[in-house]
Amino acid sequence: MAQEVFWQRKTLSEMTPQEWESLCDGCALCCLHKVEDEDTDEVFYTTVVCHLLDDQNCQCTRYSERTRLVPSCVQLRPEDVSAFHWLPPSCAYRLVHERKPLPEWHPLLSGDPASVINAGASVLSVYEVKDDEIDEDDLIDYVVEEAVFFRSKN
Repeated sequence: MAQEVFWQRKTLSEMTPQEWESLCDGCALCCLHKVEDEDTDEVFYTTVVCHLLDDQNCQCTRYSERTRLVPSCVQLRPEDVSAFHWLPPSCAYRLVHERKPLPEWHPLLSGDPASVINAGASVLSVYEVKDDEIDEDDLIDYVVEEAVFFRSKN
């Protein structure tokens, strides 16, 4: 019988910091700006991405200082995941929290850090502009009508 991997046998709060960080598939979809309907609390993704995104490798250029440089950047913590209803359905943090399997392109399964990009499941196949190129009041113009890119590609 095959041994269960850590994300199947542990809850998010039981994971070590290294295990927690390794769950991130590097899609950077969380780096897309969102617009929230004040009446319904519904969250809509836009095609506007944070200016700190490296659009070659889909990683934050200033990861360790991102929350200081971008006050609206959210640092995910195990105890907060259930409150992040805006996480895309393909997000490993959300999937593990919901006891669902990781997508086959997840680096923990594929062994390839670029597999999320190669699968077309990253922000690189979605975003149009960086946030330093537009006015925040214009975010509504970049709302994605159909979030087809958030479907898990299991």
